[in-house]
Amino acid sequence: MSTRKAIFVTGGASGIGRAIALYFAERDWFVGVGDVDEAGMRETLGMMKHGFSYRHTFDVRKLDQWEEALDAFATAAGGRIDVVVNNAGIAPGGPIDTLSAEEISACIDINVTGVIFGAKAAHPHLARTAPGSCLLNTASIAGLYGLADISVYCASKAAVRSLTEAFDAEWSEEGIKVASLCPIFVDTPLLDKTPNRSSNDIIRDNVTEQKGEVLPVADVAAAAWRAVHSDELHHLLGKTTKKLAFARRWMPGRLRRMVRRGESAWK
Repeated sequence: MSTRKAIFVTGGASGIGRAIALYFAERDWFVGVGDVDEAGMRETLGMMKHGFSYRHTFDVRKLDQWEEALDAFATAAGGRIDVVVNNAGIAPGGPIDTLSAEEISACIDINVTGVIFGAKAAHPHLARTAPGSCLLNTASIAGLYGLADISVYCASKAAVRSLTEAFDAEWSEEGIKVASLCPIFVDTPLLDKTPNRSSNDIIRDNVTEQKGEVLPVADVAAAAWRAVHSDELHHLLGKTTKKLAFARRWMPGRLRRMVRRGESAWK
């Protein structure tokens, strides 16, 4: 087995996935990225200064493609996988009656089923590399409390948070760490898209109008590094996320009244 540590990141063609991949590459890890966007993955690998990298085009909604991707990456990395990052995801928004059945299904399939299949496919590889191996899931502030106009996304990220806790309980005796990243909005290309097919609004414009907090993507990559090297389960990123978590625990009634009135949860 190779002595160089190896990390595989889904959603590695852009945004958070690309930032995490580059951050670990800079620290001399063997880095693999997976995505449906092959051109984006090529760009990510082209930004790395060393040749210890790998890409695999696949759909996280397909377990057999997950297994093929990780088996191939383990071979390329010299027989080991230290970290798998379940990062691929989409973020549909808008009132539930504006979302199509296809948009709802895609969100659940990618954000939830993709994470479950990723965990299942990753487990044998992480078990071989344990102790110290890690499954890292990208959750969100949206997984802490249900908020209007992003109901399906909230449900998907709450599921990711719960799955993180469940896998942590299942795998702890094997020496496999499990953790989640729970950021507020992150400055990625996702903000420049519309929330759903029936809307012409740009997510970034809405966030700016509400004076919402937006994290630099480099902050999330650094948090991923800390998560892999710590025993903390959920990593809350951004002042807004921490405020919401505090209100959820200590002021649930006030938080409920606030979101019912439509007051911004992003400030």
